[in-house]
Amino acid sequence: MAFEKIKVSNPIVEMDGDEMTRVFWQSIKDKPICIGRHAFGDQYRATDAVLKGPGKLKLVFEGKEEQIDLEVFNFTGAGGVALSMYNTDESIRAFAEASMTTAYEKKWPLYLSTKNTILKKYDGRFKDIFQEVYEAGWKSKFEAAGIWYEHRLIDDMVAYALKSEGGYVWACKNYDGDVQSDFLAQGFGSLGLMTSVLVCPDGKTIEAEAAHGTVTRHFRVHQKGGETSTNSIASIFAWTRGLAHRAKLDDNARLLDFALKLEAACVGTVESGKMTKDLALLVHGSASVTRSHYLNTEEFIDAVATELRSRLGAN
Repeated sequence: MAFEKIKVSNPIVEMDGDEMTRVFWQSIKDKPICIGRHAFGDQYRATDAVLKGPGKLKLVFEGKEEQIDLEVFNFTGAGGVALSMYNTDESIRAFAEASMTTAYEKKWPLYLSTKNTILKKYDGRFKDIFQEVYEAGWKSKFEAAGIWYEHRLIDDMVAYALKSEGGYVWACKNYDGDVQSDFLAQGFGSLGLMTSVLVCPDGKTIEAEAAHGTVTRHFRVHQKGGETSTNSIASIFAWTRGLAHRAKLDDNARLLDFALKLEAACVGTVESGKMTKDLALLVHGSASVTRSHYLNTEEFIDAVATELRSRLGAN
């Protein structure tokens, strides 16, 4: 099947993962994304960042290296632990602006969760800056749209999330976001279905990624030559959300069409009964699942590619 080339003026930056995600990331590129590359050409770049020894960070981008010296503190003593973290006011304001922009675009209320009763200065700074940003530039817009912004303690917010039906934007600090997003994704089906899109305040730069991590347990099986059935949908959507944003910035309707068709191909593949083991367990129950109910890692990606070819051919 031949596809007419789609001209893409600007590149996508591709950042590879580790362990099992690296394995099926390559398969995604070789199969469903390869269909797109035949359609719109090799218009992505690769970047890599490697920590080289104490205090030395080497960045590699398009073959060029840049080394950054980091200040490292050595603690002495018989034992113990230390925790050091910081955020600049600028970065917190950017986080607030991005959160409020997202909430306003979706017309959903926005909640910020912190533990400012314990971390009075650190979390308190997040609470204060979010409120300042809201009062200065967003309050009237939110009220006109019938939505609101509110700060809640993380304890209260977790309880609210459990009993709610969704429909709101939750601004979390990093650790809270990691725990709660994984918790909610597993509760609604599978971590393999959860993609993540990080948005800069200017709305122009995003990072799309799978939120589930490196799937170490499956990688250990893969290393031993065993069969895996890893859900790659979130990683496929990392590609499609990046492509869709590139299409939005460039007003490239055909690239957007490709991204949406690939997402639809993932959904269509699962709805047709072809799925990885995590989803089969949800459908059939752990006591009833047999090997005939699910595809392995590569078989699933092949099935998505076949479904995508069908959808592109029907265009």
